[in-house]
Amino acid sequence: MKYAILFIAFLIGFANCTGQTLDETKIRKHIKILASDSLQGRNTGSEGEKMAASYIQSEFKKMKLVAKGDNKSYLQSFPFKSGMHGTGAEGTANNIIGFIDNKAANTIIIGAHYDHLGLGNDGSSLDANPQGKIHNGADDNASGTAGVIELARYFQNNKVKEKNNFLFICFSGEELGLFGSKYFTENPTIDLNAVTYMINMDMIGRLDPTTNSVAVSGTGTSPVWEPLLSKLSTDKLQIKTDSSGMGPSDHSSFYIKNIPALHFFTGSHTDYHKPSDDFEKINYSGEVEVLNLIVKVIEGLEGEPKLAFLTTKNKSMTPRSFKVTLGIMPSYTSDAAGLKVDGVSDGKPAQLAGIQSGDIIISMGDFEIKGMQEYMDALTKFEKGQQTEVKVKRNGEILSFNVTF
Repeated sequence: MKYAILFIAFLIGFANCTGQTLDETKIRKHIKILASDSLQGRNTGSEGEKMAASYIQSEFKKMKLVAKGDNKSYLQSFPFKSGMHGTGAEGTANNIIGFIDNKAANTIIIGAHYDHLGLGNDGSSLDANPQGKIHNGADDNASGTAGVIELARYFQNNKVKEKNNFLFICFSGEELGLFGSKYFTENPTIDLNAVTYMINMDMIGRLDPTTNSVAVSGTGTSPVWEPLLSKLSTDKLQIKTDSSGMGPSDHSSFYIKNIPALHFFTGSHTDYHKPSDDFEKINYSGEVEVLNLIVKVIEGLEGEPKLAFLTTKNKSMTPRSFKVTLGIMPSYTSDAAGLKVDGVSDGKPAQLAGIQSGDIIISMGDFEIKGMQEYMDALTKFEKGQQTEVKVKRNGEILSFNVTF
């Protein structure tokens, strides 16, 4: 009996030495630090963001990742303009870049942005009175940054090395217009021709336990994505796919360079771009599930040649001119017919009219709303000061609201 117990203990110890698991405790620690008040919302180029960059560098250094920034450092410096649409003062910020060299022909890029809205002075906040309030951005995007760090630890410590190299990048300037990822793809520190695909994580910290749904976009950028993700979708983690390679996050910069790219996102919420996006609200076990999915995607393609690239229709990026806003955060993971409202901005037309989170918009004036495309098309038809009737479904009942833009 004694020898049997010793043998079982040996097997457990051996498994722990050879296998890797994702560590929820480490993810919690990273997000708590990155989303702390002391970092003042990590506004691009700010002192708080530099503190975040120092923390990420220290984690990369602990893991002994190869530095792939400027001058053999982890930092890649780039210029930016602050304010909405690059109308503000010029500044300098940094991407943080680390590399795992498995002596392979191809490289997988795993990235996320670590900047956020700072003190809410740039016009991107959805708070009614944002100026001077710390926007900690726990989900947006300390969750994605923590994911990069944890996946770097996972793959660096794997005893069996993968058949690809890994480049881990934490981008800055995303909130201002993808400045960091655009700069990297124009000034790469590795050969982009050797990149087989890119994985982007933006807001992966608020998995809804009632739906267990994660949105994965970019599935049309290579023929392998849809069949693989279909196999990986389960009741425990349901995958909602979107083929478009373009979207409002850093994967778009790689798609433009003909690199297959996936974007992982657990959905919007009422704390999006508000000071209330704090670390206590993160679904940490849910983030582990999302990261496990990403590991399965990478493992599912182990040994495959460099992925073929496909262009996509990119409907979501069709140019539109909006003179008005309803002031809602639409759901990107809902299957409901219509447009589900995940968040409502204080003091905006929707909130003033009585529209609530969870409502499903089915019409705006004479325009039927079947989804995001119809909603965006409808918005272009209205002028500031104009009134219209908006119909929504709420708990199975159809309600009408008079909205003034």
